[in-house]
Amino acid sequence: MATTTRAAQPQVNLQGAMVPQSAINPQLFMALTRRLSFQNKSITFGGLGAATDFVEIPKVGILSAVTLQFDGTLTVTLNGGTVATTGLWPYDFVSRFRFAANGLTNLINASGWHIKAREIMQRGDLNDRAITRGVGGASPGTQITSGSLSLANENWGVGQGVTAIAGGTYAVQLSFKLPIAHDDVYLTGAVLAQTSATDLTINIDYAPLANLFITTGSPTIALTGAWSVQPTAYSIPSGPDGGVVLPDLSHLHSLVQSQTSSIQNAENEIRLAGQGVGRQTMRMWFRTINGATRMPLAMNATNYGNVAWRYGSNDTPEVYPSGRSLAVANERMFGNDMGGLEGFGIFDFVNENAFRDTVDQGAATELRLVATIQSGVTLSNPQFEYVQELLVPGAVSAAA
Repeated sequence: MATTTRAAQPQVNLQGAMVPQSAINPQLFMALTRRLSFQNKSITFGGLGAATDFVEIPKVGILSAVTLQFDGTLTVTLNGGTVATTGLWPYDFVSRFRFAANGLTNLINASGWHIKAREIMQRGDLNDRAITRGVGGASPGTQITSGSLSLANENWGVGQGVTAIAGGTYAVQLSFKLPIAHDDVYLTGAVLAQTSATDLTINIDYAPLANLFITTGSPTIALTGAWSVQPTAYSIPSGPDGGVVLPDLSHLHSLVQSQTSSIQNAENEIRLAGQGVGRQTMRMWFRTINGATRMPLAMNATNYGNVAWRYGSNDTPEVYPSGRSLAVANERMFGNDMGGLEGFGIFDFVNENAFRDTVDQGAATELRLVATIQSGVTLSNPQFEYVQELLVPGAVSAAA
């Protein structure tokens, strides 16, 4: 009796896992999948400074985000001295969140303040108006109601950039959402977690005490607490033929922070690190940390002249005549004052029309940020921080 042999299905290498090409069906996946939000094990905060905490993410579904909530206590004992906070408090007590997937170690590498800023950029409907925080001046600080980038359900403990902090015990409750996928609607850049070869980890690096607090005398400052870790994933459904159904995971989402101290009172042109063919720039943003108090320079006309982005020999598609002009444009775009207190300046290519506006690094080479620091600004140990949000190729076709 004659037999027939079924031809092998073409397969693709999808983020390190070989899957049938026919399994990739974004429309059917969206119709059949289910969102999953589950509690990972809690971890004890390892302490400020050299310690790094390690989180392993379970191999479940299609991973889109990880929410990390810190619940802790700040204890200040003056011992006759004084304690003040710098502008890096509170969110940059995490100097870096580092997410790695299957050996790719630089998918997310950014500090707490930049992770908070990015969440507001992406959401659009998330703002901090009417949320009271203390910023600057004697503790508890000047009460502000816009520009803190915080949630009402958070608690800073003590203010940002405040002096004369009283001895005592303060509750600190902070929340960070790591965007594994670029967006939670189409899951662009999400990670295929449910394979035996998958290895998903988050490292949490902490700032040294001296970056967060300015002291005189011999006070003691202790921050203790724990992290709760809550991944968000999407189930992998079965299709009509019994096989798995997957979304388009041909790209990975990258969010990487860099910095330079080569900043002066003039036009500064900073070449962006890690450029390459196949990479798509979704956003880039920056701020300048300055002085012993490590406060960001406000994005206004006093601190910044022309701000722009540039590529090629001298092509400058977007230029704003002052920091204030960029801050106004950003506030209109995000519904939030990103630059007034925390000094963020943002070039966003996905908020209005990603198909039209994203920047292909194969065509727009030699990308640079342009920031003009006004002559009247006193620079003291400045650090220019910038973040690139990219989509990078994550799949390579292969024959069965």
